[in-house]
Amino acid sequence: MKNTTIYLLYFAFLGLSTSVAFIPTDHFEVADGYSIDFKSKDPSGTFKKMEGDIDFDALNLESSKFNLKIDVSSISTGNGMQNKKAQTEEWFDAKKHPMIKFVSTKVEKKGSDYSIVGNLTMKGITKTVTIPATLSESGNKITFKGNFNVNRMDFKVGKKSDIVPDVMKITYVVPAVKK
Repeated sequence: MKNTTIYLLYFAFLGLSTSVAFIPTDHFEVADGYSIDFKSKDPSGTFKKMEGDIDFDALNLESSKFNLKIDVSSISTGNGMQNKKAQTEEWFDAKKHPMIKFVSTKVEKKGSDYSIVGNLTMKGITKTVTIPATLSESGNKITFKGNFNVNRMDFKVGKKSDIVPDVMKITYVVPAVKK
């Protein structure tokens, strides 16, 4: 009888602890108004096409997930020749790798902000990056904003150059609407 009670308590506790881990997060889709800008001494520009899903709950960060894609062909530097060159095999190789992808592996609270850790894939190369983010909420919409640096050489985007710096500053605004 004593063992049966212990087993029942054990399974009840196990059931409660696993059910907490499976509390569903809110599901969002990237909305209009996003911006993904890159800046360096030269070039600077933006990507005009982005899509993705975000599962997010500030009270359940363990289940939060970002799955984002940027269309390489949507690059806009303000120079048509630069835009075409950016899509060549030497740079982003848009024919073989049409999307830049980010899939989170962990979301953490850092003070009043967030830290989104995940796998960034460019030109077929995946690296772990940490993206700092601020969050604002309004009704059924959330918006993440922030900036971080990416070393283009880590992804073999272009060649070493005295003209184009290795490190690009990325500034982003990603609004998402609850679905």
